[in-house]
Amino acid sequence: MKDATWILIDTETTGLKQPIFAVEIAAQRMRGWLRDGEPFRRLINHGCEIPQEAARVHGYTREILERDGESPEAVYSDFREYTGDAPIVAYNLRYDWDQVLVPEWERLGLLPISSPGFCAYLLAQRLLDPVPAGNCKLQTLRQYYRLPERGAHTALGDVETVADIMQEILRPIAEKRGLDTWEKVKSFTLEEWYPTRLVFGKFKGRSFLDAREDSELRSWLEWLTRSSNERSARMGQWYIDRLDSSEISFETPVIEFPDEDQTAPGLVVFQKMDVDYLRGQIEGLRSRLADLETKYGVEKAKIDSIKARLFEALRPFYEERDRLRLVIQYRKIFIDKLLSEGEEEAETVGEEYERESERKEEDYSSTASALEGKVELDDGQTQRLKSLWRKLVKNFHPDRFESDPEKRETYEKLTQAINSAKDAGDIELLERIASDPDAFIHSQGWALVSLDDSKELNQLQSLFDYLQVRVLEIIEEVEDLRRSPDFELHQFVEQDTSVLEKVIEEQRAEIEREIEDLSAEADAKAAEIEELTGELPF
Repeated sequence: MKDATWILIDTETTGLKQPIFAVEIAAQRMRGWLRDGEPFRRLINHGCEIPQEAARVHGYTREILERDGESPEAVYSDFREYTGDAPIVAYNLRYDWDQVLVPEWERLGLLPISSPGFCAYLLAQRLLDPVPAGNCKLQTLRQYYRLPERGAHTALGDVETVADIMQEILRPIAEKRGLDTWEKVKSFTLEEWYPTRLVFGKFKGRSFLDAREDSELRSWLEWLTRSSNERSARMGQWYIDRLDSSEISFETPVIEFPDEDQTAPGLVVFQKMDVDYLRGQIEGLRSRLADLETKYGVEKAKIDSIKARLFEALRPFYEERDRLRLVIQYRKIFIDKLLSEGEEEAETVGEEYERESERKEEDYSSTASALEGKVELDDGQTQRLKSLWRKLVKNFHPDRFESDPEKRETYEKLTQAINSAKDAGDIELLERIASDPDAFIHSQGWALVSLDDSKELNQLQSLFDYLQVRVLEIIEEVEDLRRSPDFELHQFVEQDTSVLEKVIEEQRAEIEREIEDLSAEADAKAAEIEELTGELPF
């Protein structure tokens, strides 16, 4: 689509519930697969409240918009001039166009601006199939393909990232498939299509092509064609039709990792896999996975250090608040049982309350133990973590010992031990496993296994696919950590260490007010029980 002109857009909004107001709109004029000129970007002030959960994502508050935003009429007048009659593309076209812009223009009494083209997400999902399969989240793909950081969760930053993906990743694949005009790309994107890897059900994660040899999977797909849900039935029939087609073939675009220090990948379109090639790519993926696991460990340590400091300072207040909540809950249960089932049944509630109180105390003790000594990793610990992950990732292989239940159990226990140590931030245990996995297995009394790589092509292909998916998963885990309020607080603390004490004081004051209200409610329930029974309750 060399000479086609179109507009790539993104919006940041007040949320997902109607009415939805756009607070930022950004656009980039495109010619073919490349940027054409300067981008467009405006902040929009509707004079409305911005929900806290939305502001946390994009950073725009009502105060910021009142200071820096423009009237929607002025913004959309400029946007109309920038766009002309070129079609609109977005990474989530159904949301940006159908749920945000069109309703907003109707609300403002404005004529529609241009017309919708295609959804870039659907194009990426199909061109990159079967890896990363169903996971084509924008920031996940950016990190997976090592594209530049462009200001995530801002309209302009996301537009720039989509433009990067279009140019660097999707263009060579599309051109290889003969998608060389706007009309062909649009038609290709709008065609009915489903991922090669099943995204739900008992065979989730399996390629539907496996049904050519797996009769149970084929039977499940045939069952899906008979579903009372029209979309499910259509999906099942789509898969069956392609299973029975002699023409269909699927080749996977893959990413080469020539060496550990490469900062940007090279896209290899439809590479034929052989043993030597796969071994090289597996080593590259393992190196990438080790880097990501290290990043996760460092970010997790930052979050845990904040959680530990907050918990230590506020634990007595948390405990008193939870104790009062429990008291109120069981006093209400006591009154209900007393009035409906009599005094004897009501008396059992006190025993249940004592058991639940003990369980709560154990939970607090466990939390305190888990958070004890949590501190951020220094440079030495970070390098140590990176080194040991390079050893640990060699243990991951999805098809190991499939035919030997005893060895399979050992492998699953080893994987679980690694993941548990990672989540707990237990570097000592991770290092112990990494330095000598056989000795660790022996110390646990598990069946001994060999962790050497398989030399079979089909097993290497399975490992390659697994590692690609695992890289995507750990990118998602890092993103989830970075979106958490605790990590946000850590960033503030890094800029100003006094922030944490202010937060502790604010939370303490808030919990104390809650405790005061709960105490009054608990006393009221106690008075009600004493009036009914003549005795003070638990």
